[in-house]
Amino acid sequence: MPTLYLVRHGRAAAAWDVDADPGLDALGREQARAAAQALAAHGPMELVTSPMARTRETAIPFGDAWRVEPRVEPRISEIPSPAMALAARGAWLREIAGRSWSELDEPLWRWRNGVLAALSATTRDAVFVTHFMVINAVLAEITGDSRVVSFRPDYCSVT
Repeated sequence: MPTLYLVRHGRAAAAWDVDADPGLDALGREQARAAAQALAAHGPMELVTSPMARTRETAIPFGDAWRVEPRVEPRISEIPSPAMALAARGAWLREIAGRSWSELDEPLWRWRNGVLAALSATTRDAVFVTHFMVINAVLAEITGDSRVVSFRPDYCSVT
């Protein structure tokens, strides 16, 4: 059975409700370098990233250290918000974060199932550079916890 490392992206240059796809800020780039250094001895291994700028930038030091090209996997991208103004996304996310999975609608269940399918298809050790809500969705499934958010992974933490 493979070991899967879920790495949350580094600190973004803008909040989720300010910029739809921000890259990393200077601290986020440093966090990415430190995370890659912490896992360097475990590699090289498959490197998978969300298509979002902050995850692709977080994956760069891993790819450089292991001389591997990250594979972009859309199924491990950020939780999809309904069509709304960018500024409204923060309130929407805070509202669903306090719920349980049974209270969420079909599009969010499809997203969660896609996340789980992407990880389940992995046949060898891999690093997945992804998002806060993705990591929570995976742990909810593994632990049987019905909460949408059961813990708060820090930037560039490894789960």
